[in-house]
Amino acid sequence: MMPMTFEASSSVTLLFDFWHVNSPGGMFLSVMVVMLLTVFYELLKVWRVLLTRSTGPARHMTPNAGAPSHRSDSSSILENSPSEASLTPRESKPFFPNNKGRRFLHGIQTLLHLLQVTLGYMLMLCVMSFNVWIFLGVISGSTLGYFISYPLLDWH
Repeated sequence: MMPMTFEASSSVTLLFDFWHVNSPGGMFLSVMVVMLLTVFYELLKVWRVLLTRSTGPARHMTPNAGAPSHRSDSSSILENSPSEASLTPRESKPFFPNNKGRRFLHGIQTLLHLLQVTLGYMLMLCVMSFNVWIFLGVISGSTLGYFISYPLLDWH
């Protein structure tokens, strides 16, 4: 029976019968593979956000840089001030103006979501091996992946 508490051994079976680790070198290699998969998982999350952000929704609002109109009405002074006019929303052109492009983008996003969910569950099952080294590999991979990938959100 599989242990239900964390153990620090160098023997574990991960995900499949053929991935049976029974030496310190094999454990080190397995931890590195799991860590890289976790870094890829974090990069995949950011990639999906960047893909959505770069294409934008079919209709999104952008600031209007038009000049304010001059009405004699005193209540319209605030409404027509340059700062208020710059906040007035206006429609912009979508990235994919036709339905074919949007369906293609939705298909790509669906495949990326499938990959992200599959990888996430596989990493969860790795942690459920209750091996301390594998657990630390997932945690350190997640930390490293976050450190590498999330600054990319600020640059785009």
